Amino acid sequence: MSKFFYCFGTVLSIFFISCNSDKKGNKIESGKELPNGAFYGGFLRVNEVENFKSLEPVAINDLTSFHLASQVYEGLVKFDPQNLQHVPGLATRWEFSSDNKSITLFLRKGVKFHDADCFPEGKGREVTIEDVKFSLNNLCRASSNNNQFEVTFHNKVVGADEAYEASKSGKVVDVSGIKILNDSTIKIELINPSTGFLNILAMPGCYIYPKEAVQKYGNDLRVKAVGTGPFFIDMVKEGEVVMMKRNPNYWKKDENGYALPYLDGIKWTFIHEKKSEILKFKSKEIDLIDRIPVEMFQDVMGKLEEARKGKNEFQIITSPAFNTYFYGIVFGVNPVLDKKEVRKAFIHAIDRQKISNFTIQGEGYPAEYGFVPYSEVFEKQGYNYKAIPQYPYDPQKAKEYLKAAGFENGKGFPEITLEINSGGGDRNTLVAEVVQTMLKENLNVNVKINIVPMSEHITNVQSAKVEFFRFGWVADYPDPETFLNQFLSNSVPATLQEKSYSNFTRYKNPRFDSIFNAANLQNDPKLRMEMLSKAEALLMEDVPVIPLFYDEVFYLEQNNVRGVPANPMKYHDFSFAYLIPEEKLSKK
Repeated sequence: MSKFFYCFGTVLSIFFISCNSDKKGNKIESGKELPNGAFYGGFLRVNEVENFKSLEPVAINDLTSFHLASQVYEGLVKFDPQNLQHVPGLATRWEFSSDNKSITLFLRKGVKFHDADCFPEGKGREVTIEDVKFSLNNLCRASSNNNQFEVTFHNKVVGADEAYEASKSGKVVDVSGIKILNDSTIKIELINPSTGFLNILAMPGCYIYPKEAVQKYGNDLRVKAVGTGPFFIDMVKEGEVVMMKRNPNYWKKDENGYALPYLDGIKWTFIHEKKSEILKFKSKEIDLIDRIPVEMFQDVMGKLEEARKGKNEFQIITSPAFNTYFYGIVFGVNPVLDKKEVRKAFIHAIDRQKISNFTIQGEGYPAEYGFVPYSEVFEKQGYNYKAIPQYPYDPQKAKEYLKAAGFENGKGFPEITLEINSGGGDRNTLVAEVVQTMLKENLNVNVKINIVPMSEHITNVQSAKVEFFRFGWVADYPDPETFLNQFLSNSVPATLQEKSYSNFTRYKNPRFDSIFNAANLQNDPKLRMEMLSKAEALLMEDVPVIPLFYDEVFYLEQNNVRGVPANPMKYHDFSFAYLIPEEKLSKK
C-alpha cells in the first residue's frame, strides 16, 4: 500500500528550534520559565493507535482525526479542557435572543489563518466574517466526505436542510438562517429554541477555514489543513508521523499575557500495536499515551500504583469518560437480527460484569444503565437513569427470548459475522472472543469474527456491509443528546446502498423521534433531561445496540508533562501543555 507524504516546510528544522517570537516581537526562548511555572519549548510526542481518517472539518468522524484537527482548527466556540464549559474561540462573545431561536456571535479581530501556499506569497490573511459564513455554509453541502451535517445543523438551523438538498443536484444555495450583520457580527437563526446550540458550534463541522484552501486543495483537505489553531501541520507521512509546529501568530495568551502555545510543536506517531507503544513510552520515546493494553495490565499495574503515589518515573491521569463501548445491529441487512427477541436474547446472554472484571480487567465498568453512560451531573440535571430498561445477565431468559424468535436452543439460527476494528492492543479481539463464547454456550449461536482496520470498519458500517459490529461512542459534547441523536429516523437514507453517516444502526422509531425532538423544544432544562431519558427508555426497549461497558479516560504521561488534563470527552487543547526541562524537574 502506498503512503502519502506531504511536507509543509523544512522538516528537519522542527528539531532545532531554540527560540522564535510572538506576533509582537517578544522572544519565546526554549527552556524559559514563565511566572505561572510553565516553560517554553520542546516537542510533545503523542501516539495514536489508529491512523487518522481525514482532517477536513466536515469529514471528521473518528477520535484520532478529532485529536489532530482540534490543534489546527478552531470554531467560534470551544470547550475548556479542564471542565468542558463553553469558552470563546474565534468569537469573543455571543448573545441568544429572548426566545432562544437565534444566536448572534461577535468575531475576534486580528486573528490570522496559518501561512499556506493557498494564499498570495504564502502568508496567512486575517479571518473575516465572510470566512465564518463560508465555513458554516460549506457544512451544509452534500458530499461523500460530509459526516458532520447530520449531527450539527440538520433540523436545527433555518434553511440548512434546504441548502443541503439543493447541493445534491449541484446547486449552491446559501443557508438562509446564517446572516452577516456587519463585518464582525453573524447571526444564526434556529428552527427551534436551543441554548444547547453552543455545543453544536464547538463541534469539528463548525471549524472555520478559508475558501482559498477549499479551492486549491479540494480532496487533499484531508491532510492540508489550514486553520487558526495553536499549531500548524508541517509534515504528514501517513501511518507513521504527523509533525506540527507552533503557530507564531496565535491570538491566545496565558493569564500573564505570555504568548501561547508553550510548545515548539507536537510529534504524532501511529504505533498500532499497544505492546510496542508501551515499550516506546517506557524508553521515553513517547510522552503521552492513552490506555494500557489488557494483556500488559498486571505487568504495568504495580508501577501504576506507585505512579498514583508519585513514586514512579511516569504519571497516570484518569477521569470518568463519556464513552460507551457497544455492539450494534445494522437493520435491514439480516432479517434474523431484525427480530427484537433475538436482540434481547443476545443482551441477556452476555455477562457484562464478567467482561469488565476479567476481560478488560477494570479498565471500564459494566454498561448497566443503557447507552448513555452514568453521570452524576446528568442525574442531578434530571436525567432519569432508573427509567431505562435493565438487562441483567440471565441465560435462561435469553433462551426464552430466542425460543420466542423461533430458534429454540439455537436450532436453525444462521451463523452471523461480528465485525470489529483492529488497533488498540488485543482488547477488541478479547472482548469479541468472550462474547462469541457466551453466545455459543448460552444460545448455541455461532459467531464469526472479522477484524479490519478502523477506517475500513467505519466505511463498512456506514455502507451497511456488516450486520453486527463493534463501535465506541465518545461524546461530542457533555450532554445525553450527543448519544441519542444518532438514532433519529430522518438520518437513515432511503436505501441500503446509500451511506448512513450518523445513524449507523439505521434504527427507526417514530415515538423515539417525537420524544427526542420534543425534549429539545423544552426551555426547562430539568424537563428536557427527563424527556431525553424517556427517549432512551424507548431506544433500549428496542435494543438496536448492546452496550457492553463504559470506558474510563486513562492516560500515561512522562513526569515532565504538564497542562494536559483528563476530561470525559478526551478533548485536548495542547496550547496549554508544556514540558519541564530535565534539570528542573526534580525541583517541581
